Amino acid sequence: MRPGDGTPNEEKPEPSMNAEQHPAATVPDLYDRSGKRYSLDDPRWRGEDGSPLAVSALPGLRPEQIDTAERSLWRYHAALPVPAARRVSLGEGCTPMVPVDWAGRRVHFKLEWFNPTSSFKDRGVSVMMSHLAAHGADRVLEDSSGNGGSAVAAYAAAAGIRAKIIVPAATSEAKILQARAYGAEIELVGGTRDEVSDEAIRQSEQIPYASHNWHPMFIQGTKTIAYEMWESLGFTAPDNVVLVAGAGSNVIGCDIAFGELLRAGQIDRRPRLFVGQPEHWATIADTFNGIDSAQRGERVPTIAEGASIAHPVRLPEAVEAIRRSDGAACAVPEAEIHAAVRALSARGLYAEPTSSVAAATLDHFIATGDIAPGETTVVVLTGAGLKSTEKMASVFTGPAD
Repeated sequence: MRPGDGTPNEEKPEPSMNAEQHPAATVPDLYDRSGKRYSLDDPRWRGEDGSPLAVSALPGLRPEQIDTAERSLWRYHAALPVPAARRVSLGEGCTPMVPVDWAGRRVHFKLEWFNPTSSFKDRGVSVMMSHLAAHGADRVLEDSSGNGGSAVAAYAAAAGIRAKIIVPAATSEAKILQARAYGAEIELVGGTRDEVSDEAIRQSEQIPYASHNWHPMFIQGTKTIAYEMWESLGFTAPDNVVLVAGAGSNVIGCDIAFGELLRAGQIDRRPRLFVGQPEHWATIADTFNGIDSAQRGERVPTIAEGASIAHPVRLPEAVEAIRRSDGAACAVPEAEIHAAVRALSARGLYAEPTSSVAAATLDHFIATGDIAPGETTVVVLTGAGLKSTEKMASVFTGPAD
């Protein structure tokens, strides 16, 4: 199946290979939901139909194609549709995958806070910024009040590119300090998160839009986490991958990478993707489960603020990725997120509340029997608790749930 649109690759063969342009793959291009194709050189960030763009299917890697001299996600550059020679890198990727005893079983936790700005967003932004820099961008625009904005600001600084980050006016100064420190211009915009996004889209007419939600190259960067799982497990796929989802970029990235490895004959089946979201922000999980999110009532703030996205741009692709893996999704109550923060910290893992949704999701699917003893399970922890000190304080200084 083609990652993201559910159409068989066999029905739409890709263009013939050009080894000089992309030695390990057919020449990639972009496509939107309508099926219209665009060149990678096209500066657009969405299709003419208004839908997000995706990179056409690429073959996966063989172990001998990994650049083992490179200690970053760029060790998989043969699977990335960006010239490695033009990379913008701060050493992202190659994060630890730590085995931990959890509910009487051995579970691997992938610690994404070892990335340069302390979140998984660095993977996508490295590849996205490399693409934009290679195409001559000297200024970029992002809308984010958290990890995405910090990552764009950092990699823009590394590339010598000016960055403008649009954030909600209600955002605390402490939360945007990291982006300011990298030299980004910060613009505060009143209104809801969706209204902030609308303002960024308006300004994208003048400034290249480096949106971690919209830009197709961001997803190409997030897929490298799956390649790392495969390599770390002796070039085999885990049985299960457990993820928190806001916009769903890690879900889609894992779907793409494991699909590439399957086509390359390097794995014999996709891992099941188990996805959790805060219960009042569970658009992906509710859609997957056929639930009308409106039945949950008014959306209320969650301690897992990084996953509080009401309208994920790539909702159909995220839902299809879970379905294609024979996985499952759930809405996680707030009390269970608090409990997961404590349970992780008790094992030495200081994960931000958004990350901890994944641990609560693990508990849920262990309890349902979907994740069985003896299976190889990887849980992705997306960011550090040090980036969310106010939220962490509310867990550890407030009453136990």
